[in-house]
Amino acid sequence: MKRYVINGVFSIDGLVQEEADIPRPGCRQVLVRVRAASLNYRDVLMVTGAYSRNIPQPLIPFSDGAGEIVGVGEGVTRWKRGDRVIPTFFQNWLAGGITREAPASALGGARDGVLAEYALFEEEGLVELPTHLSFEEGATLPCAALTAWNCLYSGNLTCGNTVLVMGSGGVSCFALQFARSAGARVIATSGSDAKAERLKALGASDVINYHDPDWEKQVTALTAGEGVDIVVEVGGAGTLARSIRATRIGGHISLIGVLAGQQGEVNPLPAVMKGILIAGIYVGSREMFQAMNRSIVLHRLHPVIDRVFPFDEARDALRHLQSGSHMGKVVISIP
Repeated sequence: MKRYVINGVFSIDGLVQEEADIPRPGCRQVLVRVRAASLNYRDVLMVTGAYSRNIPQPLIPFSDGAGEIVGVGEGVTRWKRGDRVIPTFFQNWLAGGITREAPASALGGARDGVLAEYALFEEEGLVELPTHLSFEEGATLPCAALTAWNCLYSGNLTCGNTVLVMGSGGVSCFALQFARSAGARVIATSGSDAKAERLKALGASDVINYHDPDWEKQVTALTAGEGVDIVVEVGGAGTLARSIRATRIGGHISLIGVLAGQQGEVNPLPAVMKGILIAGIYVGSREMFQAMNRSIVLHRLHPVIDRVFPFDEARDALRHLQSGSHMGKVVISIP
């Protein structure tokens, strides 16, 4: 089989395609013929060494994929050959809150990921691919979609809430779609007029240019001086202070990203005085994934896919994501 690996060189050009034997499923394992993989910003950081250089090597990168089961090991009862499935980001976070052990089961980091023609998974580390979605669409769900879902529902999203999403990457687009399907209003930020129009077409009521140095004041004005109920905070240190000012008293900030910086100082007093809950979000469990998929099926949602690259152009796909010119998800097809 063909696969890509990180092996001693941390750079996009250093990502190596090689031939390897097709693995065989052991007890309670399934073999999946991977049909598509999708990219997250984490994958760029992992390949370039900015995420961590203390990873097992050679490592197959990328956490998100979809495919069909072609082999089952002894004791497997949940799946059969031919089932269309999606691996979970954390292979052993099944339900409840995140545990100390969960990060050690993360695909494309602690464990081999999905940028290969075949991959092995624990039988409990998979969910069913919704029937109305293609492999390419299903591959977008494990990290970005589930992170967006967790961001919203850890903030107790309800009909009539107002949600702030930042930019037009995968998490923000999914959060917009999920919030609108729940009957919430969505205010978005974008630095592109073209992307702003596409965000409005997805259901955003208003789009603010994030190059405006006082964009949080516009958010407050759009909410009659109150602020939003939930912020999906993908910026990090560079935007958190503004997000606090844009959030209502008693509101919720789901903190997931570092796109606007990993280091900085934020005065915590405004969050304290407003009683804002700031929660770190790290993807989610299989139980959350299954709940999200039920909603996706009910509302017949389709992920926003920017571009699909062929398998042999995986490095170009990474560069495209790194450029920030995409909207939604970047996907690799694995024929």
